Amino acid sequence: MSPTSTMALFATMFLLAVVPGPSVFAVVARSMASGFYHGVVTAVGIVIGDVVFIFLAILGLWTLAETSAFFWVKYLGSAYLIYVGVATLRSKPRQQPIEGIRELSWLSNFTCGLLITLSDSKAIVFYAGFLPAYVDLSDISVTDMTAILLSAAIAVGGAKLLYAYLADKTRGLLRNNRVQTVINGLASSTMIATGLFLAINT
Repeated sequence: MSPTSTMALFATMFLLAVVPGPSVFAVVARSMASGFYHGVVTAVGIVIGDVVFIFLAILGLWTLAETSAFFWVKYLGSAYLIYVGVATLRSKPRQQPIEGIRELSWLSNFTCGLLITLSDSKAIVFYAGFLPAYVDLSDISVTDMTAILLSAAIAVGGAKLLYAYLADKTRGLLRNNRVQTVINGLASSTMIATGLFLAINT
């Protein structure tokens, strides 16, 4: 890949990652409900999911996304997002909501981010049709693969971290317990709606 192609790939990935969608909603919801670092861990899961699809596209195995295994992963992801939404809805604000509500573990947030990407069937189709415009997949080098993975990690991860930061700052300004309850309600509704959206699309 030439430097120009790498920059174009990075810019495209970042712009697409910034567009509001299920993954953005998940990061915002987790940051609003439990704090910035929970949003960060969710973003890491999202990036890992993208990496999986990138490898499938590079290896020419993108049709695996249409197998029964991925079909059940999509439903599992949808169900898990709904579960996270319900858990957030049932949580109660503490005396100091600014400290965050630790109702979900780091692993739960990571799994949430990973499954939301693997549940999005459009992601693998996107990478399978998108990457050939920037690199010849039939003659890809280790350097090219490294550039693609780094571009995805920084562009997609950076976009999600931006949302996590903004959501956390907004949450941090609202210290009242009643307001925190409303925030939890919005976050949980977002997660549940995202899960239902992915299930319907699947």
